[in-house]
Parts: sequence; C-alpha cells; structure tokens
Amino acid sequence: MTGIALYPGSFDPVTLGHLDILKRASNVFDEIIVAVLHNGEKKPLFTLEERVTLLKETTQDLPNVTVESFGGLMIDFARKRGVNAVLRGLRAVSDFEYELKITSINKKLAEEIETFFMMSNSNYSFLSSSIVKEVAKYNAQVSDLVPEPVERALKAKFQKSEG
Repeated sequence: MTGIALYPGSFDPVTLGHLDILKRASNVFDEIIVAVLHNGEKKPLFTLEERVTLLKETTQDLPNVTVESFGGLMIDFARKRGVNAVLRGLRAVSDFEYELKITSINKKLAEEIETFFMMSNSNYSFLSSSIVKEVAKYNAQVSDLVPEPVERALKAKFQKSEG
C-alpha cells in the first residue's frame, strides 16, 4: 500500500459506482480521505452535512477511509492533510478529457501530488449522481444504483418536495 489518497467530489449523492472505486482503492492506499466539496455556486439536492453523513454511513466498513468536507482549492486541502495522491474514477472517454484538464492544473499547482485514475466497474459505467437524482425524482427504483441509506434519503427528499 502507498500513502494517503484524497478522493474528492460532490457526492450528491454517493452512488454504488463511487463506492466501488473507493472499496477497490482502499486495498491499494494506506488511508483514503473522501473529500466532499462545498461549492457555493451549485444547488445540491443534499446539504453538505447530509452528504458527509451519508458517506460516513456507507463507508463505515472501510477502516482506512475517513470523510471530511472542504471548500476552496482541492490541492490546498490535500496539502493540509499530507496527501500524496488524488484518486479519480473514470467511466468513459468523455470523463478523461475533463479529468486531464483538472489533473494538469493540479500538477502545475502541486507537482508533488500524483493523480491516480481507476476505471469504473462496467456495471457502473453509465452511473452518475445526476442520473440517480433524475430517476429517484420520479419515484423509480434506485436500489441497484445507490447504497440503502442513500435510497432512503432520496425517497425522503422527494416525498418532502411533493408534499
């Protein structure tokens, strides 16, 4: 195993695809910090606190994984936590183009921090948080897309918005 990895994202909500990457990476890195992004520009379905809580609940069986939130530059957060690697999941070629841009600027800002890409399991290559929210909004089954605590939270959110 090698050092501390940071797995950043908005996780609105966390999906089985995210968890697949995280579980596989937990066998590679000594420690993984899941870093939940606070972005004031976006209007997430779940609050920052709810996203952190859902991630903590769904990763409790992974002893080398912790969950924190951050705002600002991810590289600054990574440096403060002594991270030597950033973990990113790739679903398709379209993800690679975006990730290449982000990785390039991160490398310019902090050449000591490496980025590691993990390919998504083919079962989850189509899966995104936005797709999950769209499906859940219409009360469709999401149990094969998200962990059970997230499924409950989605149902509660959308029932509240209907009422």
